[in-house]
Amino acid sequence: MIEIRMHGRGGQGAVVACKILASAFFKEGKFAQAFPAFGVERRGAPVMAFIRVDDKPIHLRTEIYSPQHLIILDPTLLQTVDITGGLKPGGTILINSPLSAEDYPQLASYALATVDANAIAVRHGLGSKSSPIVNTAILGAFSRSTGLIGMDALSTTIASYVPLKPEENVAAAQEAFTQCHFTESTPV
Repeated sequence: MIEIRMHGRGGQGAVVACKILASAFFKEGKFAQAFPAFGVERRGAPVMAFIRVDDKPIHLRTEIYSPQHLIILDPTLLQTVDITGGLKPGGTILINSPLSAEDYPQLASYALATVDANAIAVRHGLGSKSSPIVNTAILGAFSRSTGLIGMDALSTTIASYVPLKPEENVAAAQEAFTQCHFTESTPV
């Protein structure tokens, strides 16, 4: 079973991103669940959402405590939340950041990838400069950094799932796929 935890802030689209990713895995013949952690759901507050994926039906219905993969929508959360808590050894971390993976020495023991999803979202008119909606862009980078989900399934799912600007969201995911930066130990 593959377990993924996504950290973001209210309004960035973490919950929707998890639903899109789970649906894309389903399109590829996998069983998947996506669910949020409930708490303070207000714009700007830290939020978590989760995804489980397996080749067989998933009966487990608990929060994910030891994920193999982390997706970080807001790099400021690295200073305020124990992002790596429970991450399995050898786990991967994808951060929405204009910095390179090497600029995060505190995370050097993990396979690390970065992508400037904010800039990509702004270029594609997703949200505003002060509050870009980065969820679909980060999914393209996740596809590239892990190789777990194909861009065809992801693009098709994004196009059918997002109600506004589906073409722009698909283009943002595809651009993020090509703009993702890795540490040497990150799988491609």
